[in-house]
Amino acid sequence: MHDRTEGHNGPGDSPDALARPCLESMAQVDLGALTHVGKVRKNNEDHYLVGRLGRSLEPLMTNLPPDALPARLAEYGYGMIVADGMGGAAAGEVASRLAISLLVSLVVDTAKWGRRIDDQEVKALGERMLGYYSAIHSTLTQQSEAEPELSGMGTTLTVAYSFCSDLFVAHVGDSRAYLFRTGMLHRLTRDHTVAQALADRGEIPPEAVARHRYRHVLTNVLGGRSGHVETEFQHFRLEDGDRLLLCSDGLSDMVNDEAIAGVLRRHPASEEACRRLVDLALQAGGKDNVTAIVARYAFPAQAQDSGV
Repeated sequence: MHDRTEGHNGPGDSPDALARPCLESMAQVDLGALTHVGKVRKNNEDHYLVGRLGRSLEPLMTNLPPDALPARLAEYGYGMIVADGMGGAAAGEVASRLAISLLVSLVVDTAKWGRRIDDQEVKALGERMLGYYSAIHSTLTQQSEAEPELSGMGTTLTVAYSFCSDLFVAHVGDSRAYLFRTGMLHRLTRDHTVAQALADRGEIPPEAVARHRYRHVLTNVLGGRSGHVETEFQHFRLEDGDRLLLCSDGLSDMVNDEAIAGVLRRHPASEEACRRLVDLALQAGGKDNVTAIVARYAFPAQAQDSGV
């Protein structure tokens, strides 16, 4: 995608432009989320979280005149997480639930809030996210080794965080993040599976990945094994009208990208889009748990700048 920056300025963005105060903090974000156990499995190993992070000032008592304070005294970012657990019995449920809980605790304890997103802050945020994922991986692995009933438990973890028009995506496993822009669906993450690795090496054609027998065999997962985990971290710039989708493979394995894009075109409301996407996965067989999160972004400042 042309707007994919991976921690660097996007096309036409100067350092000064990235460092300017966040005019897009007035962003209007329509959110929806839904999970379903599916038609085959007995328990739901998917967990998700959608949250709003912010700082605000609420004047309680003052003798300042009304025009002495800014009109807006709050700024918000939005976090979205999908985790798809794996392991025997209830181990997968434990892994995905614990991964999200641990991540939230780490963010609350160590996150820094800044008004400006420049290259230095992008790098620092990426380093913090890699540290969070490594800590979660270690905790899951240790608990798996300590409790026999949780042996081998692991989970995917796909996280999106938006602040103003900046979007950050961190990812391990085969849950996915997509960006839907001007009618086109773009996949932001790469599946960490044996089938995808074979395609990357040129041993099978890319179109064969979706039905390859090793498409569900993960090469990179939180927990389940000792050793290093490889975490993808990327930085994108959002535009007015963008839609963001996070989902487990219970959706992407049952519904192709064209059909997903069709739902997003026809259903602008995020809650309805989630319901339609889950319904499609169930109609296709619902062979796995299915989870979808959709966010729709509107940036009035961008629309005004473009003359809309």
